[in-house]
Amino acid sequence: MAIYKKFEIPEELVKESLNILENAAKTGEVRKGTNEVTKAVERKTASMVYIAEDVEPPEIVMHLPLLCEENKIPYTFVPTKEELGKAVGLSVGSASIAVVKAGEAKSTLESLAQKIAELKK
Repeated sequence: MAIYKKFEIPEELVKESLNILENAAKTGEVRKGTNEVTKAVERKTASMVYIAEDVEPPEIVMHLPLLCEENKIPYTFVPTKEELGKAVGLSVGSASIAVVKAGEAKSTLESLAQKIAELKK
């Protein structure tokens, strides 16, 4: 488990969250990369943040969970950068992605945020 990972995500929830991210990327707006994600979180425009678990060095994304909690933005973890990049149509991996406008995935994204909040307890 990564140093910055604060809770365990079940496999079926990871798959569901990646499907929601794909839908949000197609019909809404996402920010790709840690710098863009950090800006979206600080500006409070992000509605959900996805963080890869296999980031090396971990310091690249280590600040994101704390920043998200500070700004009350839900976040989740995905096992690999490649899965995260593929979900938003990138040919390369991405350490983190923020959903800014969910588009058609709005209601499913909200239910995902509730499930993740339950896991944190």
